[in-house]
Amino acid sequence: MDIDEIAETFDLLDDWEERYRYIIELGRTLPPFPDEARDAAHAVQGCVSRVWLVTRPVDGGRLSFLADSDAHIVRGLVAILVTLFSGKTAGEILSTDAEAVLRRLGLREHLTPQRSNGLTAMVRRIRAEAEAVAA
Repeated sequence: MDIDEIAETFDLLDDWEERYRYIIELGRTLPPFPDEARDAAHAVQGCVSRVWLVTRPVDGGRLSFLADSDAHIVRGLVAILVTLFSGKTAGEILSTDAEAVLRRLGLREHLTPQRSNGLTAMVRRIRAEAEAVAA
């Protein structure tokens, strides 16, 4: 699945209650997260819920992200960001306009300010990981 498929599914859903259920379903598709990575080094700061992120290099200088959260809706939001950024090079990640994607999905208007701030923190962390690789 890619971010365009997620956006198309969002467009097909009639209301935000259905979209929230879909976001939660996306969270259930995340691969298992290793218990040993549920630590301070992998924690994303700035999220109300607990969120962990592991960055792994893959073929061709691309990065893969493994993430999890202790909250269902946040796990779904994490899945959206993992879908958006995984498999891209550091340069592609840094040039991706995550805000435009979040606006396209309408997420900012339908999340609490705390959840919205958490999304920003996750994007910032992923971009920092990409900057570290690019340096």
